[in-house]
Amino acid sequence: MSQLGLEQYVVNPEVLAHTIAHFREQGIILPTFAQLADPSTIPDAVTERLADVSPDAADPLNLFRVHWYNSADRASTVDVPGHVVLPPSLTGVQAPIVVALGERFPMIAAHKVLAAYGCLAPRLVTGQFDPTAHKAIWPSTGNYCRGGIAVSRIMNCRGVAILPEGMSRERFDWLDAWCLNPADDIVRTPGSESNVKEIYDACNELDLVESNVIFNQFAEFGNALVHRFCTGAALSHIYRHVAASREGLELFAFTSATGSAGTLSAGDHLKDAHGTRIVAVEATACPTLLRNGFGEHNIQGIGDKHVPYVHNVMNTDAVAGIDDAASDSLYYLCKQAEGRKYLAERHGVPQEILEATSSFGLSSWANILAAIKVAKYWDLGPNQAIMTVATDGAAMYGSEDEKILRTRFGGQFDQVAAAEAFGRHMLGNGTDWFDELSYNDKQRMFNLGYYTWVEQQGVSVEEFSSRKNPAFWRDLDALVPAWDAMIADFNAQTGLL
Repeated sequence: MSQLGLEQYVVNPEVLAHTIAHFREQGIILPTFAQLADPSTIPDAVTERLADVSPDAADPLNLFRVHWYNSADRASTVDVPGHVVLPPSLTGVQAPIVVALGERFPMIAAHKVLAAYGCLAPRLVTGQFDPTAHKAIWPSTGNYCRGGIAVSRIMNCRGVAILPEGMSRERFDWLDAWCLNPADDIVRTPGSESNVKEIYDACNELDLVESNVIFNQFAEFGNALVHRFCTGAALSHIYRHVAASREGLELFAFTSATGSAGTLSAGDHLKDAHGTRIVAVEATACPTLLRNGFGEHNIQGIGDKHVPYVHNVMNTDAVAGIDDAASDSLYYLCKQAEGRKYLAERHGVPQEILEATSSFGLSSWANILAAIKVAKYWDLGPNQAIMTVATDGAAMYGSEDEKILRTRFGGQFDQVAAAEAFGRHMLGNGTDWFDELSYNDKQRMFNLGYYTWVEQQGVSVEEFSSRKNPAFWRDLDALVPAWDAMIADFNAQTGLL
């Protein structure tokens, strides 16, 4: 149970007492999951104080910005979460593709800080993590460990980031600036986002030290629940807002890269609320779910070669594979002046849409390309929307530009190269590498997780198998109000509200 973060009772009263005293001293108030789902419920006293806090500061009040309702400057809130609706002139399909903007989150400019908080908060209020005595270990393929380090700094606690050495330089630069002891607190594991087992191996070694607490996003149900409860509600709000001006608009599908499967859990909410199909996205160079395959790719942060424990596989409707040459090329195309000029003049892509593409990182483009596959596979029309998420923005990948120019464009990018890239990777994006899942397909994918979680990580067969039952996931929903009640009690004991 402790590995999976399922407790809703105080495990260690002494640890809880230490944590309450530390938070009182540091002036830290915990937001509830309900407040992050609906920031209008955040106490006025907190909102007023936030006005004087930079969204990039290691300030405890920034925990109350860990939600989807931040404005473009990330300092204030908006009535509807930030999003962009991509038009046919860019996507080549009639179905509107609605992209929620993750770069508006505080401190790390990526929505993974929400996942980090979702894993941390239950451990704090159940007395399983003492920031005065424990070290927080954050295994990640990119942004989650940055979110973990951010909340660790807020607690004035040692945090350790574990991520593959092949990730973008911008991630490591950020970690160097935020870690309390960068030389010891940044663990570079071999390979890229495809090498998740190497991350687990590093965690298992660190787990031998009693004071280390592993916040494994791939197995912590707080990750799935915070996205189901907060991200799912935010995406539903965006859909209702868009549908208000498009009569009869259906939310047909939701696409999200597998990664830790946390964001995919938002699809569970959307399916319950709107009957939305859930489409998992992975790289064709490492088609874990599609082909039980292996390999490496540059769609940074999505993770593969395993099935996350918190992935509700039996509720997934389809899997889309994306070539990293496509996500690399479209990222670069929309970033360069020559590329934007081509899209505007030859295809009539509106200027505001071209400017909005700066909010799309590499995995964001993979999610968008998967949405286009959905539109083509099901032959969708203008009243059938596809929702997806831009986890982070282009600013996180500037160090990749030279490599992409060299490997994808032969060192030269002009109008011809722009036309070729757009034609091949956007307009030519077809329904290959796309599987609509039968029940047998889902069982195969579910069973693939056995080798990671039972054989390698020591989960019992009974616990592993219980997740096949839809009732298991429905019962998890009760954890959120239980945790919120414990958070409220925790804050009451600090006396800070």
